[in-house]
Amino acid sequence: MGESLHTVATMPTARQPGCPFDPPAELIDARRHGSLSRYTHPGGQPGWLITGYDLVRSVLADPRFSSRKELLNVVDFEVPPAPPGEFLLMDDPEHRRYRKPLMGKFTVRRMRLLTARVEQITADRLDAMEKAGPPTDLVTAFAKPIPAIVICELLGVPYEDRGSFQEQIETFLSGETGEEELIAAYTATQVYLAELVAAKRANPTDDVLSELTDGDLTDEELMGIALLLLAAGFDTTANMLALGTFALLRNPAQLAALRADPALTDQAVEELLRYLSVAKTFMRTALVEVELGGQTIKAGTTVVLSYNTANRDPERFTDPHVLDLHRQGGGHLAFGHGIHQCLGQQLARVEMRVAFPALVNRFPTLRLAVPPEEIVLRPETADIYGVKSLPVAWDV
Repeated sequence: MGESLHTVATMPTARQPGCPFDPPAELIDARRHGSLSRYTHPGGQPGWLITGYDLVRSVLADPRFSSRKELLNVVDFEVPPAPPGEFLLMDDPEHRRYRKPLMGKFTVRRMRLLTARVEQITADRLDAMEKAGPPTDLVTAFAKPIPAIVICELLGVPYEDRGSFQEQIETFLSGETGEEELIAAYTATQVYLAELVAAKRANPTDDVLSELTDGDLTDEELMGIALLLLAAGFDTTANMLALGTFALLRNPAQLAALRADPALTDQAVEELLRYLSVAKTFMRTALVEVELGGQTIKAGTTVVLSYNTANRDPERFTDPHVLDLHRQGGGHLAFGHGIHQCLGQQLARVEMRVAFPALVNRFPTLRLAVPPEEIVLRPETADIYGVKSLPVAWDV
């Protein structure tokens, strides 16, 4: 027998007042009714919403479910395939062809070798914050610059271009951009990336993009890979740093524990990843009829995978809605699972393991500069959840 069946009419977007870190209440309620809910996509197509940890994880590892963009059955018009190089929305063997050359460039060892550089970038940002004095917006002063500088250096984006490139990436991902502005930003980005790839082919430098020009990838494919890595490497970590700091400031006992015990850092990062799940949802389409959670998923049906409720599943995590930096076990799905598990997860971990303790130890009196209810959150329509700004202050 399957679990009791629940229906979610439209994807909930509003978080509860005073609960900016929790998934929308309707999603938590759906999980209480079972791991699988009926769901209607925006175009009227019947689908499923998966909110339980075990089922989300199983779908992510199941080759009967596809990531291909053109198979998404969620709107009432034909969806084009993913552009060349954007392998997140592809299946093997195309996905493997793009991902394989990158895997050796994002290993645990190679990312750890970056630690000293991440420490220097972080220290520079903290020095600038201290020099300017409080209050400051932690998003623009700290959370965005660190991952932006790191990923741009890794890929070989010249220093003088980083500001405009970061701005364009934010335009794509804010969830609040009009169509004309979106097209303009995308066009400008494509022009820039074409020039960057051509420059790397002509004069390779010590960076990932230059190394990739040595293979059989076309310029268009390299542009797609670069855009994917720049967007993913910047936006997710930037929002984790800002929203994670907000969560720590709202949980002073946990903040004190992190400040008191450097050995807690790794666990703290994993718990913040689980608790916040800034990459909220992903989708997969059934290639064949699949039995799942006691229900039949018809071929061609697109399912929505709710990472944030999976990471708050009481059957997997004790007291899941509590931020507990001493939590043991890990196993969260913040970086996904299966063949599409986040390629840059080790880089993100290095950045967070450096940045969080450096920030809270440099400013022992760090606090919100406005009441918590005045913190402006990114809309749920944004691909990545977070705060738009985080005004903070400290004693000088």
